[in-house]
Amino acid sequence: MINIAERHQFILNKLQKEEYIAVVDLCKELDVSPVTIRKDLKLLEEKNLLFKTHGGATLQNPYTIDRPVNEKEKIQSLEKVKIASTAAGMIQENDALIIASGTTVLALARAIPANMHLTVVTAALNVALELTRHQNIEVLQLGGLLRKSSSSVTGSYAETILKDFFCNKLFLGVDGIDLEFGLTTTSSMEAQLNREMIKVAQKTIVLADSTKFGKRGFGKICPIDEIDHIITDSGISASTLQAIESMGIHVTVV
Repeated sequence: MINIAERHQFILNKLQKEEYIAVVDLCKELDVSPVTIRKDLKLLEEKNLLFKTHGGATLQNPYTIDRPVNEKEKIQSLEKVKIASTAAGMIQENDALIIASGTTVLALARAIPANMHLTVVTAALNVALELTRHQNIEVLQLGGLLRKSSSSVTGSYAETILKDFFCNKLFLGVDGIDLEFGLTTTSSMEAQLNREMIKVAQKTIVLADSTKFGKRGFGKICPIDEIDHIITDSGISASTLQAIESMGIHVTVV
């Protein structure tokens, strides 16, 4: 049996090659108990060498923080444009859409062809303002408490209004996608509104660049298996892509 120093080096070497390692896999490979592995991971986390997660560990901090929308826009901007262009290609004439909030769905609003006849329900002020340029798009802006960091509304008033509608597609932006925990955002109130959006949409399409995978925000929106489609970029790992597709969720990589 290898000693503790050798175990720690094995764990760190494995993490350098893989974005995530699971406790159950380390137990098999090192022939030790889950208790031993969890102690190893705790010690390595205390030395700031990794981050413990539910059932494993990662080199990247899995917990997301709230950032202003103008700061978020600069992150993965080219990938967001590609994701948005692909999402816009899924919109059909006379669709009734829900567009949630976030910089990737804002990019979608900018990518929608100007001549399309659509009805759009949105929580995001910047999305609504973008779509006012389109003569043939009817925009219904949800009301409620304004969340300045995302330029969007939340709260019970917005949730109540939503109950009067049923839409073809929901385009949803998220702050984190975790295979076990599900889809999350940094705001619990926004997460609640997003859940109500899912209830009144025939199809839920998540727009998320590859940096969102393996991350968790404060507010849980839903488990992964409650959505229909994810559009992301080529930075998604092969193992994550395979795991999501095995759940029956369609993934488009741009």
